[in-house]
Amino acid sequence: MKRGGGIENPAFLSSSPHSQRRVSAAPANTKTETSRPPEPPEPPKSREPPKSREPPPPAAAAPDSGARSGPESRSESEGPCGWGSFRPRCLQLCNTPQGFLVHYCLLALTQGVVVNGLVNISISTIEKRYEMKSSLTGLISSSYDIAFCLLSLFVSYVGERGHKPRWLAFASFMIGLGALVFSLPKFFSGKYQLGSPFEDTCIIARNRTGCTSSSSSLSNFLYVFILGQLLLGAGGTPLYTLGTAFLDDSVPTHKSSLYIGIGYSMSILGPAVGYVLGGQLLTVYIDVDLEHSTDITENDPRWLGAWWIGFLMACLCAWCLIIPFSCFPKHLPGTANIQDGKASQTHQSNSSLDHIDEDFGKSFKDFPAAIKNSLRNTVFMCLVISTSTEALVTTGFATFLPKFIENQFGLSSSFAATLGGAVLIPGAALGQILGGFIVSKLRMTCKNTMKFALLTSLIALVLSFVFVYASCENEPFAGVSESYNGTGHMGNLTTPCNANCNCMRSHYYPVCGRDGVQYFSPCFAGCKSSVSMKPSEVYYNCSCIEMKTEITPPAESSSYEAKAGKCETRCTNLPIFLGIFFAAIVFTFMAGTPITVSILRCVNQKQRSLALGIQFMMLRLLGSIPGPIIFGVTIDSTCILWDINECGRKGACWIYDNIRMARMLVAISVTCKIITIFFNGLAVFLYNPPPLDTDVSFQNSSSVLTAVSMDCDLNKAGNEG
Repeated sequence: MKRGGGIENPAFLSSSPHSQRRVSAAPANTKTETSRPPEPPEPPKSREPPKSREPPPPAAAAPDSGARSGPESRSESEGPCGWGSFRPRCLQLCNTPQGFLVHYCLLALTQGVVVNGLVNISISTIEKRYEMKSSLTGLISSSYDIAFCLLSLFVSYVGERGHKPRWLAFASFMIGLGALVFSLPKFFSGKYQLGSPFEDTCIIARNRTGCTSSSSSLSNFLYVFILGQLLLGAGGTPLYTLGTAFLDDSVPTHKSSLYIGIGYSMSILGPAVGYVLGGQLLTVYIDVDLEHSTDITENDPRWLGAWWIGFLMACLCAWCLIIPFSCFPKHLPGTANIQDGKASQTHQSNSSLDHIDEDFGKSFKDFPAAIKNSLRNTVFMCLVISTSTEALVTTGFATFLPKFIENQFGLSSSFAATLGGAVLIPGAALGQILGGFIVSKLRMTCKNTMKFALLTSLIALVLSFVFVYASCENEPFAGVSESYNGTGHMGNLTTPCNANCNCMRSHYYPVCGRDGVQYFSPCFAGCKSSVSMKPSEVYYNCSCIEMKTEITPPAESSSYEAKAGKCETRCTNLPIFLGIFFAAIVFTFMAGTPITVSILRCVNQKQRSLALGIQFMMLRLLGSIPGPIIFGVTIDSTCILWDINECGRKGACWIYDNIRMARMLVAISVTCKIITIFFNGLAVFLYNPPPLDTDVSFQNSSSVLTAVSMDCDLNKAGNEG
């Protein structure tokens, strides 16, 4: 049966009861014909094109495909950029994969700025302003992942058949709406009321604060913040499932990894922009119109910054992308020819050769069967598990690396966060781009791409042991690792030298004494007076500080007994640690883009969006949601000094055992890396590429599977006969 002057291929036979008999007349020809490269399809003739029999892998077909096969329906959906009959020539410059990539990167950047940048840096300010516990703000942070998990399968399944650029226009609207809703509590909670300043010096006449449990209506704004995060999650779902599949549709196979790597790198750069932007906005007073009438500075504990401005800016940026995405056609010009030139690399398994109705995937009732078909792809599931364990480590370090640097090297929390961001963000972005570039440059097959990801994971495993080398012993701390000049008991901050000061353990304000010992606060050091001097405050008349003869203070600072801040650490491993950890991050994220490309290749081409939906759902359920929890519980297990308030309730941890913390983080990292490597290797071992004699177009891969399986069945029947 000829088709437009092309080859005779049983993949294009009608699914009539007679098709089996027509193929059986010449099974040898079927096998020979499929080994030849396909010719580009011609426009449909006056006669109706025959239908193709499709196996179960297709999760969804384009809603306008009707009875026509892939190339023809895809060509019809290619069109100019515009809205209806309004298609200005200037817009056609953007109607290319590069034009779509630019807008995709802008949306990914905006989403990263809001979700992983502004939200994270504003959490502590929101806690103070709306009187929330850390457990409640943790619920706010996880609401995004919850929404993503709930919607990823539905959006990826339904969106595969729909207009993907319009789905991204919807994503832009939801991200902007989520950012707007997140900022609303600022406008409905009234002006911020300053409390009385806290005296941190030793005041004998101070009255202790009683145990009081207070509740405020401000905490009800929790539900508004959660709603904002849920909307952001609804916007992020199409971005990373349908957007990635659309990029893969629109470019040749060897360029796909580079485009995806660039897009993912922008989502990683987003948090860096968010932290910088949010940090600058936090230097502006929360009530902008009252900033000049307020006499407090950023160093005052009562200071709250203008956390809400960044969300309004992100809302505007996201909504500016709605119009560009809505003008893109369903398929970019040339997509049909690109798909026609792609060769299928779908993993071959018994489950992929089943035969069912060709309309499979056009109805939502096929959704469970489509999920089942994806879960039976062993290579795909191995890759999903490997990315999930990797996500557990990366999200855990993204959350707690600043805390590790702060405690190991005695740095301030702000400087530690800056160093952590300077290592994590550029390293992750560089790794994503490098991984995509190398796979694209070398034109790796699916199996070689998985091998490349396996190699980078092995290198990252070796580099993970840097935490053992970077561990530093704790500096002397009065009442914790060192006694108060031989008085008091270890683990008890109150001793005879500060017993009359009525100090509170809920206000941690470390000072470094001239004796080289760190104290919990000026009050616990017994300091009775203070003077503000640049760059830090200094204290005098400290009854708990005894000068050691071997300490020789500088001449210009010989008058004070303690100064604000932690004592300088004697650990000098910081530069080496940052360098090696940067390399570990680069090699870790170099596997990210290759794994995503491998997932797109090893599943049926009509189930790619659904496969990405399953991947991101599992990645969050097994990785990004439990990751910070596991890291937090592990780090808390190394605590040696807890914050205990007047009611005896345990709060935050002030001091950690540095050596034990480093060893625990190495244990988690190495365990997850080994699991990642195991499942990566298992995917390489199990992967079964299509036979070499089925080198046909990618878009007809499902039909070729049908033809190959029919040929095998006919040969088997002939042998038995």
